Amino acid sequence: MKTREEIIEQVNSLLAEEFETEDSNFAPDANLKDALNLDSINLVDLIALVQYTYKITIPVEDLKNIHTFNDLYDYIEQHQK
Repeated sequence: MKTREEIIEQVNSLLAEEFETEDSNFAPDANLKDALNLDSINLVDLIALVQYTYKITIPVEDLKNIHTFNDLYDYIEQHQK
C-alpha cells in the first residue's frame, strides 16, 4: 500500500506527463478540470489512467465527488488494494 505522499507524488507525475503540464500547477485544493484544462474526453483519460495505475474502479457516481486533486488523492488512498 502506498502512503499518501507516494500517491501524491505518483499522481502528479503521471498527470504532468499525460497532460503535458508542470506538476507545480497541482495545488491540493485546485480544481482538476481547471488545473489540467480538461474536457470530458481528457477526464475519461485521467480516470482510465488512475484506474489502470492503481488497479481500482471509480464508478460514475463516485466521479461526481472528485473535483480537486485532494479529492483524487483521498479516493485513491481509500480504495487502493
